[in-house]
Amino acid sequence: MNLFKWLSLVAVILAVTGCSTAPSPSASRGEWVGYKRSGQASFYADKFQGRKTANGERYRHGANTAAHRKLPFGSKVKVTNTRNGKSVVVRINDRGPFVRGRVIDLSKSAFARIGNPSAGLLNVKIEVVR
Repeated sequence: MNLFKWLSLVAVILAVTGCSTAPSPSASRGEWVGYKRSGQASFYADKFQGRKTANGERYRHGANTAAHRKLPFGSKVKVTNTRNGKSVVVRINDRGPFVRGRVIDLSKSAFARIGNPSAGLLNVKIEVVR
């Protein structure tokens, strides 16, 4: 009987941990609204100014844009610095970051609105708002 209980517990744990909290990457923007994640934010280096982003736009430091691995282009994301509570809303127009632990890559001006760029990285909470 103990073996049966143990196997049942393992099956429940596997079922719960296997559930995805995020829509598939092919889901429409609306299906992502409410998606939340925490991690680190970085910002684009100066050398990327004027280069094309994944959606074909030119990157500009002054625009409130960002890169995310999966969110649909055009999604609006509220990014909150967990240390000081400051927030900025950005539009996803690029792919990345591809560094473990980083959840979003912000334009330089968006990063500066919620933290000091000399820090390089910020602990943030992101939430898709539109």
